[in-house]
Amino acid sequence: MFRVVIPARFDSSRLPGKVLLPIAGRPMLQWVCERARASGAAQVVVATDDERIRSCAAEAGVECVMTASSHVSGTDRIAEASRTLGWGPTDVIVNLQSDEPLMPPALIGQVARLLQDHADADVATLAAPITSAAEFLDPNAVKVVLAADGRALLFSRAPIPWDRDGAVGDAPGPHAHVGALRHIGLYAYRVASLLRISQLPPAELETREKLEQLRALANGLQIRVAIASSRPGVDVNTPGDLARIRALLESSAAAANQI
Repeated sequence: MFRVVIPARFDSSRLPGKVLLPIAGRPMLQWVCERARASGAAQVVVATDDERIRSCAAEAGVECVMTASSHVSGTDRIAEASRTLGWGPTDVIVNLQSDEPLMPPALIGQVARLLQDHADADVATLAAPITSAAEFLDPNAVKVVLAADGRALLFSRAPIPWDRDGAVGDAPGPHAHVGALRHIGLYAYRVASLLRISQLPPAELETREKLEQLRALANGLQIRVAIASSRPGVDVNTPGDLARIRALLESSAAAANQI
């Protein structure tokens, strides 16, 4: 059994109010909730500090927990929700971002099972093969390097692993991206580990890379990683992302109506 929590806030530096923006006649948050409910989760909860988002969740028939407005991360918001709802220390929670309307439900279930299958892990997440040199060099594409047993060794916005012998000066070789992995920002936590992470101060690596998962690694927590069974669609960070997703989902809805 696992639960899904969707941390959602109204403010967004690049696209304010994006979780409530309409896509094919529904707010983006409701598409995300639909993906979560299709994953096999025992419970789906939206965690927010905004009444507009609470109302949107209610319209979708999804439970909502109001949390403090002072949280700086979704992890902290989920930790508060888990305390409010009284979940046990071994309960498994999947953190599904509120700007992922194209997240395949199968991946939500996959990351939950990954954590359930590894009793020694604190966190589980997914990765996908990097398919181009441009993706390898893109700082918005977070890379992950794994141990032989699937434990995460490092996450970075830098192109890792770096093929020293294949590099041409300061540039990677033409095939440097082969075998590299892009991190997919979908996490499963045990409640006890989630609460511990939320109580730790930011780590130096986390502050430099702006990657919250580095806090867990810096403090000795184990993150287990598996290759995603499918590749998720893009998340929504910019107006361009929103336009692409609108076009895709609106065309899918139109095709469904013609059947």
